[in-house]
Amino acid sequence: MDNVASHGTTTGAHAAHAHEQHEHVELGFWRKYIFSQDHKVIGIQYAITGLLFLLFGFSLMMMMRWQLAYPGAPIPLIGNLFGADKAPGGIMLPEFYNMLGAMHGTIMVFLGVVPLAVGGFGNFVMPLQIGAPDMAFPKLNMASYWVYFCGGVTMLTSFFLPGGAAQSGWTSYPPLAVINQGGQTMWLIGMVFLITSSLLGSVNFIVTIVQLRAKGLSWMRLPFFVWAQFVTSFLLLLAFPPLEAAGILQLMDKVAGTSFFLPSGLVVANRVVTGLSGVSTDAARAGGGNPILWQHLFWFLAHPEVYVLILPAMGIVGEIIANNTRKPLWGYRALVYAVGFLGFMSFIVWAHHMFMTGMGTTMSAFFQTTTMIISVPSVVILTAFLLSLWGASMRFTTPMLFALAFLPMFGIGGLTGLPLGLAPSDIHLHDTYYVIGHFHYVVAPGTIFALFAGIYYWFPKATGKKMNDLLGQIHFWGSFICINVVFMPMFIQGLGGMNRRMYDGGALYQHNAALLKWNVVIGFGAWGLGLFQLPFIINFFSSIKWGKAVDRNPWEATTLEWSAPSPPGHGNFLSEPVVYRGPYEYSVPGAAKDFSPQFEPERA
Repeated sequence: MDNVASHGTTTGAHAAHAHEQHEHVELGFWRKYIFSQDHKVIGIQYAITGLLFLLFGFSLMMMMRWQLAYPGAPIPLIGNLFGADKAPGGIMLPEFYNMLGAMHGTIMVFLGVVPLAVGGFGNFVMPLQIGAPDMAFPKLNMASYWVYFCGGVTMLTSFFLPGGAAQSGWTSYPPLAVINQGGQTMWLIGMVFLITSSLLGSVNFIVTIVQLRAKGLSWMRLPFFVWAQFVTSFLLLLAFPPLEAAGILQLMDKVAGTSFFLPSGLVVANRVVTGLSGVSTDAARAGGGNPILWQHLFWFLAHPEVYVLILPAMGIVGEIIANNTRKPLWGYRALVYAVGFLGFMSFIVWAHHMFMTGMGTTMSAFFQTTTMIISVPSVVILTAFLLSLWGASMRFTTPMLFALAFLPMFGIGGLTGLPLGLAPSDIHLHDTYYVIGHFHYVVAPGTIFALFAGIYYWFPKATGKKMNDLLGQIHFWGSFICINVVFMPMFIQGLGGMNRRMYDGGALYQHNAALLKWNVVIGFGAWGLGLFQLPFIINFFSSIKWGKAVDRNPWEATTLEWSAPSPPGHGNFLSEPVVYRGPYEYSVPGAAKDFSPQFEPERA
């Protein structure tokens, strides 16, 4: 099958699969559900694993918010479980707080959102939307999930080691990350696994989209979601290798006595730092490295990474808006070009995270300019989505509520980012709560809301059952209110000068006195947000068993995945799909019904 796919003969691939459908041997449990090569099973594996990591990462944050709201008070219920080295008497130590902060960021981004957005939705939906029987390289696809799984297990194991998990922030900045005796080594090994997984997956996605499109599915007939995944795959493929190299170099600094990132003459607590043995009283035996080099290599990945989070989310929102407004997406070609331009520009803005490193006015002017330019395609995409709503008779389904909420939330995230892209304002706002508020608006009520929308929207395709609408609406409204209570006050705190990463919430500094009350408000918002995830969890699992059974196209949608059975079987389609028109032909004048699917031939 790999050979057929690699030759790109779409028709041949479909014929082979049709043939296989009659002859394929029934697989055992392990081959079918655990070490599966079927893109749908792998997509579901990614999605469930990603959701579990999101829940775990979110739980770490709820503990941090307790410490910030009530510094020095024992953590209720679970405080005594963490041991005297982390929380004696249930009271969180600064080192434990740093550990929770570093791992919260790492888990949410690298183990939660990216695997769900790209691994989950990309794997399950994209081959169906292009009419492919499977991914181009099924074994590679399986490998990418299991390498990701190993990376996740490595990260989680680090909590149980002496010294605990990583404590040097999710950015792992040297020299702190190199001399810290905590679980930074495990963090770096875990990251190497996760990056390898993304590289395997991205190659597979690109080949699949280029080679395995159904007959009649030209580039400008691709659903917007497929375009978003296509550009995302290039970002992963090109931006992750520098961080993989950097991670291996930092690992060498930790365990092999090198000093790629360790500068000469580094003194900690009146003792000179050496490479291999950490802190020593001897004269410096190591050095000559450059900590700023790590920042360049890290942000060269981590800025495109922001778009790896947001592009699949935009793709999901585009699909749902078109379906629930019963209108074509406004400006489809402009959207496609904007996504491509966004991907290209994301590679030349990375140093706007580094205005504090003293890069000089010429370089900072360059990065300020490119940062302002990259906001343009984002505005084009947001505007096209808003114009798609104009004059529509909308269906306010649960997926549509989450998709609509994405628009203002992403807008707030984008607008608050502009002052951070300009050096004069960024120097004052850098490393304050304003920064946390900004990127969380993009990633939490932005991206994660879009991912929830996608789960509610494609759940019937994956299971043949529909999720409960009432529970979905409770989940939406509760989450929407609480998530704004969490992140909006952070802008006030940041503009007031409150620094991030302070285990006592900034109580040490006089200028924070008037801002501390917001920590309690944010805490209640965070715990409320946790409670409102319960309806979703109940809804998700109960709907698999007791949800309302639906046919293959419950939303009356136009794209190709809705021509497959729900759930799709081996090879996805009962007959080879053929595409006759563009992806969003809703409410076509003179048509018999308000949607004209891509897979229905023209009537004479």
